[in-house]
Amino acid sequence: MSLNLRTRIKTSCLLFLFFILVFINDIFLLYALIITSILSLMEFFNLSKKIFKKKFYSLTLNISFILYISLFCYFFFIFANFVELKIMMFIILAGCMGSDIGGYVFGNIFKGPKLVSISPKKTIAGAIGSILFTIIIITGLFIYFFKNLSLNIILVSILVSIFCQFGDLLFSFLKRKAKVKDTGNFLPGHGGLLDRLDGIYFGLPFGLLTFLIIY
Repeated sequence: MSLNLRTRIKTSCLLFLFFILVFINDIFLLYALIITSILSLMEFFNLSKKIFKKKFYSLTLNISFILYISLFCYFFFIFANFVELKIMMFIILAGCMGSDIGGYVFGNIFKGPKLVSISPKKTIAGAIGSILFTIIIITGLFIYFFKNLSLNIILVSILVSIFCQFGDLLFSFLKRKAKVKDTGNFLPGHGGLLDRLDGIYFGLPFGLLTFLIIY
């Protein structure tokens, strides 16, 4: 096992502990939202500065991202006050994490054809692994918490993974434009915070919205 992989696993374990603390403690959740949003914005500002030479375009993109992250954090905290919505959000959040893990595992094991040119590391096998892991985690947790399962939940799981992968690819595109490998170095073995939250920022809200519409 390589040093980078061991570091990545250790960081992942700490992130999982962080995930549990956020789920069980509302005060920790509030501080976590504030800290992660600030760090995400700082990393995003750094990206946009490297992409755009004209300040107008950079400022427009930054303001749009500020509004998006503000709405994301606001609704996350509000919905967390309702037990069923909170459980559903964290199930989807776990599915987003599963999508990332599934893509990494399947991509490294099966390799194969590339998914898109903007992100050379993304493969078709990885995309399939992302979907499979998301389905397994979301359906498993949904059965555990709600004692129920339907085809709609499987559909939501697939869409969550697709949205996560879209977020991942979008930031891969931005990083390529900025000519950087990672958005930062905040997480050892993973890169920047946005390197881990890019999929969640899209998968969680759109996944939850899809669930509320079709369930």
